Amino acid sequence: MACVCRGLFPSSRCLFLYRDVVAFAKSLYRLSMFVPMLCLTSLLGSFSGQMTKMIAKSRSTEDSNLCIRLENNLSLGVFMYAVSTSTYLDMRRRGFDISGLRYEDLVERPLDVCHVLMEFCGLPVSLAQFAIKAIDVDSQRNSLTAKSVLGRIKDPQLTPLMKAQLNELLNKYGVPLIGEPSVLEGTLCCSN
Repeated sequence: MACVCRGLFPSSRCLFLYRDVVAFAKSLYRLSMFVPMLCLTSLLGSFSGQMTKMIAKSRSTEDSNLCIRLENNLSLGVFMYAVSTSTYLDMRRRGFDISGLRYEDLVERPLDVCHVLMEFCGLPVSLAQFAIKAIDVDSQRNSLTAKSVLGRIKDPQLTPLMKAQLNELLNKYGVPLIGEPSVLEGTLCCSN
């Protein structure tokens, strides 16, 4: 998809927004309580890797590495993180002009990161203040997926067994493991 957009809009800038794998997996777990397709994927994927692969194929994703049994409540999020992150890293290795942006950096230092983003996109840095105001608004407010609603769901605990299972999955995709530094190559800015 990014290649199609780049072909149509050659001067566009491509960004990959990512966050800590465990935080992402917990967030997706909470979201799966309200999004039927995610709930169904998590449930059926826990029975068989073939089920996960069938669902992924139905979503127009063709990859032989998608036959993954979802062994615990964080597996779906870690699986989605691993697939998207490995795709980002592969695109960079193939020479595609794409950069990463860590969500944690954006939360910790919104003004600094928004300045870097404006410069990266060739936009006036003065727009950074407007970007911060937009970030502060819950884009899902007044919906079932609002922060106030999702915040009421208790996160699953990451046990040592779960960590080992999830790291095995992350290792299969060649992305950083839980407990390793999570700043990906090509990231625009990172925490000091």
